[in-house]
Amino acid sequence: MRHLTTLLLGLCLGARALAAPDPGKDPMPSVMWDFHHQRILDGAPYVFDDRVQLLAPPFAEDARQVPIQVDARALPGKVTRLMAWAELNPIPRVFDFRPGDAVLPVVAIRIRIEQATPIRAAALTEDGVWHIGSAWIDAAGGGCTAPSVVRAQPGWEDRLGQIHAARFPLGGDERLRLRVDHPMDNGLVGGIPEFFLNQAELRDAAGKPLATLELFPAVAENPTLSLDVKGHAGARLWLRDNNGNEFEGGL
Repeated sequence: MRHLTTLLLGLCLGARALAAPDPGKDPMPSVMWDFHHQRILDGAPYVFDDRVQLLAPPFAEDARQVPIQVDARALPGKVTRLMAWAELNPIPRVFDFRPGDAVLPVVAIRIRIEQATPIRAAALTEDGVWHIGSAWIDAAGGGCTAPSVVRAQPGWEDRLGQIHAARFPLGGDERLRLRVDHPMDNGLVGGIPEFFLNQAELRDAAGKPLATLELFPAVAENPTLSLDVKGHAGARLWLRDNNGNEFEGGL
């Protein structure tokens, strides 16, 4: 019985090893990759894949407002989850996006970076494999620990949670672009605790969820966001911050 158990275990491990894809060569070697692979992706199978396009400026002129775009439309099959993180940030994670059938796997957002860093995007396909896109952003640094610009503006509390949105035709689909008034405090500036939007949901006109989005303090203050949706149906955005404040607006 002991020999049979050992044999079965060996067969299972061998099958798992055969099933795991060859990840290929890391296009952006980083000392933090293995750590984030375990912490963020739970050690799941992955491949470095240039079909996951991660667009970012080569140099961050303003480290507090760095635009990035993640586009996984070139992957075959359905993308069930899309994530991004800055590997050398004190708070690495940016977002965790779960698009429904009516939303395309594309996200554009502005982030903060503390120093020059590799940026990663990960797209999960239905076979359980993460496809990794990579980019490098050089920076003078300090974007995560710089004092808030929003809090220096008079009346920012009165504008908290206001949603400014526009829709643009994209062939037969539409691009939703929006900005939300919120300081997105990350807790790294002395005397100011964490206060940031951490949950968002794109809903149709009837209130049915179309996509969910988890946000992290690496997102820039007064966050901007672009999403691509199929067709031209109406949509609403619901958000909540870590203090329990809820906001909602039509797009």
